[in-house]
Parts: sequence; structure tokens; C-alpha cells
Amino acid sequence: MLSLTNVGFVRWATTPLMVAGARLLHTATLDLAARKGTREKARKAKVKKVVEKVGFIRHDLRKKGKLNLNVANKHIDDSWKQEPKDDCWVSKYYKWRVYTVEEAIQCHRETHHPTVYNLPNAPLYAHVELNMQAEKVTRFVDNFQRMVAIPHRFEHGENRNIIVFAKGQDPLKEAKDAGATLVGGMELIKEIQNGDLQLSEYPFVLAHPNILPELVVIRGLLKKNKFPNPRSGTLGVNLAEMIQKYAHGINYSAAKDEQQKDFGSIVACIGTLQMEASHLESNLTALLQDVNSMRPKREGRFVTRVLLKSPPSGENLKINPFLYIPEEGVFSKRSAKTTDAAAGEEEDAEQEEEQRSAASGGA
Repeated sequence: MLSLTNVGFVRWATTPLMVAGARLLHTATLDLAARKGTREKARKAKVKKVVEKVGFIRHDLRKKGKLNLNVANKHIDDSWKQEPKDDCWVSKYYKWRVYTVEEAIQCHRETHHPTVYNLPNAPLYAHVELNMQAEKVTRFVDNFQRMVAIPHRFEHGENRNIIVFAKGQDPLKEAKDAGATLVGGMELIKEIQNGDLQLSEYPFVLAHPNILPELVVIRGLLKKNKFPNPRSGTLGVNLAEMIQKYAHGINYSAAKDEQQKDFGSIVACIGTLQMEASHLESNLTALLQDVNSMRPKREGRFVTRVLLKSPPSGENLKINPFLYIPEEGVFSKRSAKTTDAAAGEEEDAEQEEEQRSAASGGA
């Protein structure tokens, strides 16, 4: 038996119990546990807090994306209002007056007379409002930018430098005669690769299909929407027609509203007030028909309203666009299926004819 006389305490309650000829005995229970809160701190240290750095945001963009219930519907429908019976009325209680194109042009000419604004050759703009809803209710038409050829030219005041790539004497000569700013083949591609020629000076890049394989090497130097392709009309055989279109046509873009995705708008200049009214109407017709070609495959209107404006005047004169384009498009699933089936039958017939011709040739 061990007695207390053989035990020596060096420190009270914090040091182990010393026994002669025996191992150390710990008497303090506090030494077996970690300090209070150590394990919690270790767990918190393992979880990394990711702090997103936010740069400077302008005051007018800080509420962007937040729900705003006070935004009014931008599709204006005044069909429920009554028509004015007098020659003077309060506009918000009655329908908008619909002008003919010739009447609207004459009204703008009166306000831009030398005795009023003194701008007789002011530009005339067409403001086209669109319903950007696609085939499904939750989908919308993407923003698009196009160039439309017009029958009557005017001074647009834009940089329309055009560079044309082609191989062969005939295409190069055709491009030069049509009025291209710069024309060439492989030598132009080498100058662009070496940095001697800046493509930023040429907003429009056109090309003939015979030089398309060589243009791939400068694809990275061109912007996504500047590389020639047949959809945008920048790649084709008829270089003269393409150059005339991009040199004198109307360049317009359709953009969705940030708050209301089903509302889109286009602002395009169709001429000047000193042009003949019939010429301005022809340019407007070409613009509306090109816009209508982007109509989604659904029922209902795509072009909802067209206004003619001429700054600095604040007059917005409404015209009827459905005199130049169909009011509503009718697309059914049955018609789509029948067209797909017909296309499939045509492809099968073409393949059978090719196989027959190959068999006859081998025989």
C-alpha cells in the first residue's frame, strides 16, 4: 500500500501526482479538455467567407434589376377610346390621329419652315414599335441589326467605308467600279496580319466566296458580327449589289426594353424633308418590309405602331403601317409540319435521283 508520506506534491491541482518508482498520475480533470471555444473557432476557420468585390456603380444604375411595380405598359392601345368629332380635342381622352405619310411630311415641313425652325432639310425619322414576344410566352426575339437597301438615296452622314476581299480580276474590278473604299485579296490579308492595316477604320467587311478559306486566318481579328457571312448579306457573288446596299442603305437596329422585354423599338432615318414625298414613302416601305421579315412564327402583330418624327420638333405623327405590310401573321403547327414533311420528301427524291444517276454513270 502506498501511503501519503511517500507522495510529494510539486504544484497543487495542475501538476501530475509523483509516486516513487511508479508512473505519473494526473489529478486535474481540466487538463483533459481543450480550452473553451477552441473547437468552435477551428470549425469557423475552416469555412471560408467569400467577399465579392463590387466596383463603382452609377447612381442611375443602382436600382437596375430590382422590381419596379410603377413601370407602365409601353404598348399603347387606344382602340377603346372614341374618335374626335371636332377639330380641337384633348388628346388623352381620344384616339391618336392617323396621318397619311404625305400629310405627316407636309406637317413637318411647315414646322421646319425658315420662319419657324429654319431647317428645311432636316432628317425624317421613323420610330417603329415592336412586340418582341416569340413563339412561347416566356421567350422573346433577340436584338438584331440589319442593313436594308432603299430605292432613293440620301446623305446619311455616317462612316460607310467598305473593304472588299476577293480573288480574280473580274470580282476586283466589279468591286472598284461599284465604289468600294478598299479592294484586294491575299495582299490585304497579309497587311492585316502584320498590323499595317487597321480594320477598325472599315465598319463593313464584304467578301466573295472564292476567298473565304483564306479569310479564316484573320477571323480572330474581326469582330463577331463583322466576319462575312451570307445571312447578314456580307458574303456573296454579286459584289456590286452588296456594295450599293451597304454604302447607301438604311442601317437600323432593334433593341428590347430593359424593364419590359416584350417591347422593342427601332429608330431609323428614311430621308430628308426636301426629298419628294413619294420617295420618302418608298424608303419607308422598304424599311417596314425588311423589319417584317424578322417576324416570329406566331399569331398577332409584330409591328405595333409607327411614328414619324423630325427633330428638333417634338411632334409625333402616327401613320398606318399596315398599308405596306400585313397586319397579323398566321402560323399554325399543322402548316409547319406539312412544310417539314414536304421538305423531307424533296430531299428523299433528290437522293434517289443522285443514286440513279450514279448507277447509270457506273454502268
